[in-house]
Amino acid sequence: MTTASLLGRSMELLGGTLLDVGPLIATLFGFQLLVLKKPVFQAWRVVRGLVYVVVGLVLFLFGLEQAVFPLGDIMARQLTDPTFLFGTPAHMPAVVHWRDYGWVYAFGFCIGFSTTLAEPALIAVGMKAEDVSGGAISAWGLRMSVAVGVAIGVAIGCYRIVTGTDLWAYIIAAYVVVILQSLVAPRVIVPLAYDSGGVTTSTVTVPLLAALGLGLATTIPGRSPLLDGFGLIAFASVFPIMSVMAYAQLSEWWTRRQASKEENDAL
Repeated sequence: MTTASLLGRSMELLGGTLLDVGPLIATLFGFQLLVLKKPVFQAWRVVRGLVYVVVGLVLFLFGLEQAVFPLGDIMARQLTDPTFLFGTPAHMPAVVHWRDYGWVYAFGFCIGFSTTLAEPALIAVGMKAEDVSGGAISAWGLRMSVAVGVAIGVAIGCYRIVTGTDLWAYIIAAYVVVILQSLVAPRVIVPLAYDSGGVTTSTVTVPLLAALGLGLATTIPGRSPLLDGFGLIAFASVFPIMSVMAYAQLSEWWTRRQASKEENDAL
């Protein structure tokens, strides 16, 4: 892209970001000044922070267009290329088995794990959970458990795209497991687990998963980008709920085991 086109696209993104952030700014200042009828505390600091948010969003969106979306598509095409899978297109079998796409599942797992750890929304939720719980809930432990859940979900989602099976069957089965876990998991962790599933579908994870799903559906024979390309984000939402509750259940079990061991040692 030329310098002029870069500047033009940056201005377009800036205008769109201001339109998107405008209602939020109007709501915050409107309630503060018109409903609460109080001046904005440290107004200059608030304005400066909003400027940082707008600039950061513009740069982030520009980065998505120039790097993340193309990267997801390129990786999907390379990992499903017959030359990569079978050496040469001539060696490609008449029927491609789902096991032939092992590197796709591995890449989905790794990209789901790494993007979740970098998700700003999850970092914020983890910090708040640790602060409110007085350290009983570890921010790092929460982030790791969510990341593992997203990684497993994305890998299974890639398998669904490869096989072309129905999305609804996976989602129904996953939510049945979530409901059963909710009945036996520690009560304090259930609301946090449900929120953790929501915060994963945010600024870092969604663009790359969408690009990966569409890239896979475009390059795998017999798949429709519209019917099969979407759905990875649904997997990234539901599987973290299961992994967070499983993490809490394992932690509770380990605590009881250690307490029982200490009692036996004392006797």
